[in-house]
Amino acid sequence: MSEINTADDCLMSIEHITKEFKLSDGNVLRACNDICVDIPNGKTTAIVGESGCGKSTLVKTIMGIHEPTSGRVMFHGQDITKLSGKEKRQNYRHIQMVFQDPATAFNPKMKVKDIICEPLRSFGIISKGEVEQRARELLKQVDLPEEFANRYPHSMSGGQRQRVGIARALALEPEVIVCDEATSALDVSVQDSIIKLLVKLQQEKGITYIFICHDLALVSLFSHKVVVMQKGTVMEQLDGDKLAESTHPYTRDLLNAVFSVH
Repeated sequence: MSEINTADDCLMSIEHITKEFKLSDGNVLRACNDICVDIPNGKTTAIVGESGCGKSTLVKTIMGIHEPTSGRVMFHGQDITKLSGKEKRQNYRHIQMVFQDPATAFNPKMKVKDIICEPLRSFGIISKGEVEQRARELLKQVDLPEEFANRYPHSMSGGQRQRVGIARALALEPEVIVCDEATSALDVSVQDSIIKLLVKLQQEKGITYIFICHDLALVSLFSHKVVVMQKGTVMEQLDGDKLAESTHPYTRDLLNAVFSVH
């Protein structure tokens, strides 16, 4: 993979983000500690680490779900952590999210076409009469049959539901898609098809991915940049194709924890 560390490539800059949570016993949990990461434009940045290392808290802060204790996230020259009201809502048009378990992210009483087009309807981009056609177009983009538009989520497989989640994220034509453990609940063979789909969409549309994962073997195959986190702190940042060559003790421990087919 090509080098991604030039300033011109930076689409988003995470600058000294710290996030603390007050506990019921009066103590403070620091989930993210002074995080600094540049997100390269049109590339895939993987944030990896064991469960509880703070990677999901970090992306929820980027998405505006959590307010940072300190620090900022710069996107097109604007600190998006300070947005509120209409400005914050408009920012969601540019940054979308694909969740780990689409089954819990969807309303089970809504048809696929309504799930996919909900963001478009919310922003007043399409009318009710345009939902069917637009849903079919988006389903085609994620390699699902157009007739799935009139199905309900419960009648689909996990991989198919995840493709619906990707289609919904694509609906607003965002610049950035955050994938929070988007493949961890899927079978290995299904993971492969979802990753290939994400790579294809990136090549076609120039989408920037922030990919949260704990599987280093997976991210080393398709990520341009890898950020390794432990206990809320960034241990190291390196190019995806250099991951296996890392000499950092914690990264080596994560790599050695990957099961071998032998």
